[in-house]
Amino acid sequence: MTNPVSIANVQPATDVVRVVQLTDVHLCQQRGGTLLGMNTDESLQTVIRKVLRERDQIDLVLGTGDLSDRGALEAYERLETYFEALPAPHFWLPGNHDDRGQMLAAARSDDRLIGEIRAGNWQILMLDSQIPREVGGRLGAAELARLEQALGRAESAGLHSLLCLHHQPVSIGSAWIDQQMVEDAAAFWALIERFNCVRGVLWGHVHQEIEQERGPVRLMASPSTCVQFAPESVEFQADGMPPGYRWLDLHSDGRIDSAVSRIEEELYVDLESDGYLD
Repeated sequence: MTNPVSIANVQPATDVVRVVQLTDVHLCQQRGGTLLGMNTDESLQTVIRKVLRERDQIDLVLGTGDLSDRGALEAYERLETYFEALPAPHFWLPGNHDDRGQMLAAARSDDRLIGEIRAGNWQILMLDSQIPREVGGRLGAAELARLEQALGRAESAGLHSLLCLHHQPVSIGSAWIDQQMVEDAAAFWALIERFNCVRGVLWGHVHQEIEQERGPVRLMASPSTCVQFAPESVEFQADGMPPGYRWLDLHSDGRIDSAVSRIEEELYVDLESDGYLD
């Protein structure tokens, strides 16, 4: 990640930090490009319009990976423009479809890919689970060390922590995509269990809504802003559920209120496709 001791400070409008997560956007190099037949520019813009209708206060926006489909500079440049419609700073982390160098080249803010955000009583950590040129995820020794140091700082400062990454750190019950979960998830969880400040873990990649708990830690995955994946599938299967986003209200006492919201518009998707990678 960027300088591991760099921290972006966000001043929330109230004592509740109101967050919007947009994930797995899959913008193509050319405007109007498609994934399984769905125009990913159109779907993202439709989701953003819904966010603007529904969320009166937004303190920050999290883009949790696969923000482009093939890592094209042009995709990130359009992403910057689309996200600017939201009245809050936005922060990104890379997914398996992303190119970190191109993300940085397109970024219109020096802290776009920063590793740590602080807002109110919260620390939000943006973790990098990307293995370049591979589909699956891994944090690795350096990122785990950064996580350990950051959680130590949070605990010393009395902050609550929300951890964000692209790949899922738990099995979600779909055999094909569980092969891509974070390789060193056991080390990730062993580290988290040493700290009392972690309140939630948030990820993308799985293109579906997931709500679980692991002890006191809330686990959340979210729909893509474009194509959805069918839950509990042995092999790849697209889902007819509409695109959407997740909102999170982070309370000063460590509580998290959160839900997923999906668009009402009908957008075409090829439900007969046998995969989304080529």
